[in-house]
Amino acid sequence: MRIESRMTQEEYKEEARRLRPQMMNVARRYLADDDAEDTVQDALLRLWQMVDKLRMPLDGLASVLVRNLCVDKERRRHRTLALTEAGDNEDNGRDERIERMMGIIESLPSLQQTILRLRHMEGMEMKDIAEIIGSSEVALRKALSRARQAVRQQYMKQYDEQ
Repeated sequence: MRIESRMTQEEYKEEARRLRPQMMNVARRYLADDDAEDTVQDALLRLWQMVDKLRMPLDGLASVLVRNLCVDKERRRHRTLALTEAGDNEDNGRDERIERMMGIIESLPSLQQTILRLRHMEGMEMKDIAEIIGSSEVALRKALSRARQAVRQQYMKQYDEQ
């Protein structure tokens, strides 16, 4: 088993330059060019914020992150459209809960967002996520539990305020 060191800022910059075209291709499958560019920039920023926790290579994580950001952007666009068209009250209630939950997840630290998305939206196995983020499965399970707890607490706080 090869133990890899943490990624340096210079390594990150080289990886970002190398991966940018690949990330743009993924984003363009979902979005128009301007939105794709913004999404790739957002993904690179999120990766940069985690640079001290990243390990090479970043290909898988970068692709999943861009795809998730694109899907989130499309979901928000569709939800906004659906809400303005005023649908069934029950569907609107469900959509509002989903929108609230997604807003809470987006307010979490980047690593917690990534962990939640990889586990629950992508359905990835814990060992694969741990490998991607360069963590042990035990530490990942604790981080996932803390992320879920933070979402639950914020959701209940918002629910109680209404």
